[in-house]
Amino acid sequence: CGALRLGHLAVPYLQPGHYWGIDASLALMQHGRQVELAEPERLPLDHLIEDADFAFPGVPDTITLAIAFGVFTHLPAPALHQALTGLWPRFPHLRACLFTVFLAPDPTQSKRQPDGVVTHPDRPPYHVAETSILATVQAAGLVPRRQPALLPRGQVLWTATPPQIP
Repeated sequence: CGALRLGHLAVPYLQPGHYWGIDASLALMQHGRQVELAEPERLPLDHLIEDADFAFPGVPDTITLAIAFGVFTHLPAPALHQALTGLWPRFPHLRACLFTVFLAPDPTQSKRQPDGVVTHPDRPPYHVAETSILATVQAAGLVPRRQPALLPRGQVLWTATPPQIP
């Protein structure tokens, strides 16, 4: 969730209390709530969960969509597996997880992305091979789908869905 980079756009369109934020830093999320939201009361403080392990404590099992933009570009590759296996079956109503990564054909070498940012295999911003994303999502029992649109800085959007959801 960070400082509500996505949340400040989503919260105004959702019913009050329908957004949950997870981040390793509660202070960062609380700051974002106060600074980024025109109506902070639409996002209850107890909906901001400090969680560095993708265990999702206190988040209700009614969640239907998980979005992680710019999360896995700043975490080592195993974090994606940890997050996906933490989501399913913990959230039985979850229809999809959307996430972004930087890709590199040779994941062992640093790579200059289309907009000029240099990504790395061993430090932020991280990149991974497409085959690694496919294997990680499938190992979590999910269906990976690479989306055609490139996002800012050359990030690639992926969806991971349960097999029974088309």
